[in-house]
Amino acid sequence: MILKILVLCISLCAIYYLVRLYNEIYWRKRGVKFYKKYGVFGPLGEYLTTDRPLFDIIYDIYKAHPDEPAVGFGALFTKALYVKDPVNVQHVLNQDFNSFNHRGVEMNEEDHLANNILFMMGDRWKLMRQTMTPLFTSAKLKNMFYIIDRSAQDLVDYLKKNPGKMKDDVLNTLCTFSCAATGAAVFGIGSDSIFKSPFLPMAMKVLKPTLKRNMKIVLCTVNTFLYKLLGLTLFKDYEEFFITVIKQVIRKREEENVKKHDYADLCVNLKRKGLLKDPDTGFELQLTDELLAAQAFVFFIAGVEPTAASMFSTLVNLGLHPEILKRAQEEIDNTFERCNSISFDTIQELEYLDMVHCESMRIYPSIGYLSRQCTNDTVLPVGNIKVDKGTLIFTPIFEYHHDPNIYPDPEVFNPERFSSENRTNISDYTYMPFGRGKRLCIGTRYASLQVKTVLFYLLRNFSVRTHVLGSGIKYSKQNVQVRASNLRIEFIPRDS
Repeated sequence: MILKILVLCISLCAIYYLVRLYNEIYWRKRGVKFYKKYGVFGPLGEYLTTDRPLFDIIYDIYKAHPDEPAVGFGALFTKALYVKDPVNVQHVLNQDFNSFNHRGVEMNEEDHLANNILFMMGDRWKLMRQTMTPLFTSAKLKNMFYIIDRSAQDLVDYLKKNPGKMKDDVLNTLCTFSCAATGAAVFGIGSDSIFKSPFLPMAMKVLKPTLKRNMKIVLCTVNTFLYKLLGLTLFKDYEEFFITVIKQVIRKREEENVKKHDYADLCVNLKRKGLLKDPDTGFELQLTDELLAAQAFVFFIAGVEPTAASMFSTLVNLGLHPEILKRAQEEIDNTFERCNSISFDTIQELEYLDMVHCESMRIYPSIGYLSRQCTNDTVLPVGNIKVDKGTLIFTPIFEYHHDPNIYPDPEVFNPERFSSENRTNISDYTYMPFGRGKRLCIGTRYASLQVKTVLFYLLRNFSVRTHVLGSGIKYSKQNVQVRASNLRIEFIPRDS
């Protein structure tokens, strides 16, 4: 028995050594530096075995090789490349999109809610993206604005009537608001109170990292074949509830025959067509309630916690900088006094509030990195790096946002970086709080509108104070998101 255990241990050590050696030689032949610390399991291995968020682990590679255009590392039997140079990043996300249109993860067909534009690829993704884009045009957002505006005022009333909520888990209160506001504005699903949304428990639970979920994410990233072979799913637990609700919303809208310019209207129109067809490629896609529910699902997930976190981080920074808070409030007060009513266009005119929000998203972007998978053999221009089909690609976001060579004094909160005079100096591919390129988050404009509308009403009625628990900023363990874990904010009613 002891001999068998010894042979097994020696065999595993030999396999570990050979996999690491193969990965190192593979990238060395392509003239790419290899990060030996992550020679076999890569950053995903450390993510599984520590409490660190994945973006922070990847950040180690960025700091260890500041002058390299790209760095190779291990991902078990999958080739993995961390692309650092901004020109190469632009090449991956936009210029050579046909070679990098894959997210890097592939779900099982049985995972119906995962059949959405976030995980789709190729012609299927292109057709669905084109179909969903009209939902977030300026005209549609203007039609939705009255709901967002009303929800923001309801939030202020709620805080005034519940003083304990002004400093008790404010992030959760903002998540509750985002969930209800998204349900009302995008899906036409209302309730007696914006704080009684039936979707909230699901929206909060889906993104919560657990050991089981983390292991599934790592496996579907490094070994799609095994992930599919095991029949694993990420969202199966939410199918019955969510698909049933979306079916009911669509049926009700069909019966009412009333236009509300939201997602439910879009679903009704699409159901009448029955079949989507790309005129360029001829690719066809049969529309089902399950497929439409999957798109609604990703809108909810992306529109609740990430949007609330964006509001929260902006308030955190304002609470730490009273002089900036005062200037933002003066702009809001002057706008309020000048306008008879607040409109979609009014929110767009708030230049300083927009600067504050952009700078907050630089310091605390919603996501820390982007991942892609190469779908065709290709070459990255800087370094003339050959990238084989199947290679897993990671690109920086948090790293760029905190690089002193790109943003001087990066830890200093300075909204002036995003003034009209300075904004032209910022590259689109070194500022990516919601991603970049052709797979940019489809709901970015909606999320920005919702955030700035809420901030308008909150800062009109409250000042904010930020409390840092302990020393330095600490981040919670997350797969993709950037979430500070030791920051708290407190609302303080303003004098009339």
